[in-house]
Amino acid sequence: MTEKKIKRPRGKARLIEGKCIACGARCQAACPFDAIEMNAQGEPIIDEAKCTGCVKCCKVCPSSALEMFFTPEQLRLLEEYEKQKQQAAAVKGAVAVSEEAVSDEEEREALNGLAGYRNVWVFIEQTEGEAARVSWELLGTGAELARGLGVELCAVVVGHNVEGLCHEAFAYGAQKAYLIDDPIFRYYRTQPYLEAVVSLIHEHKPEIVLMGATGLGRDLAGAVATKVKTGLTADCTGLSIDDKRNLMQTRPAFGGNIMATILCDKFRPQMATVRPHVMPMPARDPSRQGEIIRGSCAISENDILVKVLEVIDDRKGAGHVDIAGAEFIVSGGRGMMGPDNFKMLQELADELGGVVGASRSAVDAGWMPAERQVGQTGKTVRPKIYIACGISGAIQHLVGMQNSDMIIAINRDKDAPIFEVATYGIVGDLFQIVPEITRQIREAKKAGRQAA
Repeated sequence: MTEKKIKRPRGKARLIEGKCIACGARCQAACPFDAIEMNAQGEPIIDEAKCTGCVKCCKVCPSSALEMFFTPEQLRLLEEYEKQKQQAAAVKGAVAVSEEAVSDEEEREALNGLAGYRNVWVFIEQTEGEAARVSWELLGTGAELARGLGVELCAVVVGHNVEGLCHEAFAYGAQKAYLIDDPIFRYYRTQPYLEAVVSLIHEHKPEIVLMGATGLGRDLAGAVATKVKTGLTADCTGLSIDDKRNLMQTRPAFGGNIMATILCDKFRPQMATVRPHVMPMPARDPSRQGEIIRGSCAISENDILVKVLEVIDDRKGAGHVDIAGAEFIVSGGRGMMGPDNFKMLQELADELGGVVGASRSAVDAGWMPAERQVGQTGKTVRPKIYIACGISGAIQHLVGMQNSDMIIAINRDKDAPIFEVATYGIVGDLFQIVPEITRQIREAKKAGRQAA
């Protein structure tokens, strides 16, 4: 008879006396079952009838003031559950050993098929002959990967009258450039660009293909990966090579709560997209030279379903703020307490010659427009100075700004995760600190003008 499977028991959340710091009801906001109310001291009161033991309140508590409580019967079941789990793991391990010989042979055959793929490719995204900055950033990262593999770094340029971008790619480190230049590629359309890139991949067999995680890059990368039947990791924050020549692709996962490293060890090419400003910009050396390999794509305008009727450039429209390219950013989070208080951040940003950003919670609350959002679901930034005001530092926000040259965090919670990545941390009331910083910058600038 099959042993009855034991379901893991759930306890009830319980407050540990004396540990609550009244952080602002994070536990209440995290509870999906409305089982938590706050008392006058800002401490949680847990309704055990509603609590399901989901543990979400415990995970968000910055002072670990909540724990799970189990009855004696639940503790007994928990012990039996762990024993049953260990027994299942032992059985699974025995089956794995018997299958190991077969899997080793399959792995050798797969590796033999992958050996024909060489070199690191970077797709050079362009609009009307102007390259996207992320393409040059990826050439810098691609150069490191190519050195680790002992192969060449190559650029892929598709467009019309774009041969100059090949030479620019050489200046940023590419050793070869695959060029497909035809009027049909003047404007980006998925179908022709897909056919062009796939034809190059089938002919030259690259080991790695990198693209920017832009609107264009995300559209094209997904289509190419599907067409060539390989894997694609989107929005990577880190790329490296392991000892088996696999591309280790790191990105946020499970809503940004963890960082996952993904491998595509059975298929080639290995494909990844990376957001702008995540990777550092490489040095440009115009004296570098390389080889241009011209290609062609047998597709005519009649074969393309989508037609370009008109192109409207709204990138420089009234009120547009390029937060991704700003050198100084002052960002606010839930700690700003409301939309009017962002005027205080704007004053500081004006003195620095920068822009105001926001966390997702501030955008979701309607305090700032979505174009100002920094983080996993917003913009990735790499300014010289990033000032985080009233931002706790959820990993979803950190992945969007942690590569800033300098990070200054202002928060009244000394245990806020933002301080873990901050260059300088200030624990205190931002409504007193920010105006004082603004005042001192103004006085310093005024003194400088008078001295001049």
